[in-house]
Amino acid sequence: MGSFLCCVKVEQSTVAMKEGFGRFEKVLQPGCHWMPWFLGKQLAGHLSLRLQQLDLRCETKTKDNVFVNVVASIQYRALAEKANDAFYRLSNTKTQIQAYVFDVIRASLPKLNLDDAFEQKNEIARAVEEELEKAMSAYGFEIVQTLIVDIDPDDRVKRAMNEINAAARSRVAANDRAEAEKILLIKRAEGEAESKYLSGLGIARQRQAIVDGLRDSVLGFSVNVPGTTAKDVMDMVLVTQYFDTMKEIGAASKSSAVFIPHGPGAVRDVATQIRDGLLQASHQ
Repeated sequence: MGSFLCCVKVEQSTVAMKEGFGRFEKVLQPGCHWMPWFLGKQLAGHLSLRLQQLDLRCETKTKDNVFVNVVASIQYRALAEKANDAFYRLSNTKTQIQAYVFDVIRASLPKLNLDDAFEQKNEIARAVEEELEKAMSAYGFEIVQTLIVDIDPDDRVKRAMNEINAAARSRVAANDRAEAEKILLIKRAEGEAESKYLSGLGIARQRQAIVDGLRDSVLGFSVNVPGTTAKDVMDMVLVTQYFDTMKEIGAASKSSAVFIPHGPGAVRDVATQIRDGLLQASHQ
């Protein structure tokens, strides 16, 4: 009915190309337009001004000879002021964009190792966008955004990368465990050294206290019991200590069997041996 009445409708966000006898005349904006077909006027076609997206998958290889599939998304749209160029100068817009994208990706990826390619996705996308902008602006198209969505190597390469990463993390964990064990050993050794040092101080103080106590006992006994000598007092103290020791050994429930001579002569021999040892130590 519209053609019969010589009227055509152009949808919103769309423009149409008007021709007269096969020659471009003007760009028709959205709305209703007079199209007298009997005068050789006709509608050549429509051009969408909406934002469009082209998803591409390009196979190439990296500098370290790993084949990867690069997934890219190109967002573009036709410019209203250059609608006639966008409509007439390109026969297949998507194929033309794909050719430029593949050319840039296959020129950029072989310069990078696989790890660097993952890190420099934004730089690759920027290079693709700059090249597309220069090329497609002449044909009436604007490149809005270029995204490198994914870099997908072969599954075997992925497994190998995961194994390398796992091995590296295992080495780090082993080093950390070794360092922790080393610190524990050092701290344990320092603790034992400090403990032995303090134990030595305690033993020295204990012996000093024993010597001071014996000296005071000998002096006090000699004063209070006239006629006794220091040797007599020492013999008596040693006999007392001897029996106290036997009492403690017998009272301990977990003590092993210990055979100790218990006659008076044995006590005298023990006293003599202790006295000789003290005298020898004092001479040295």
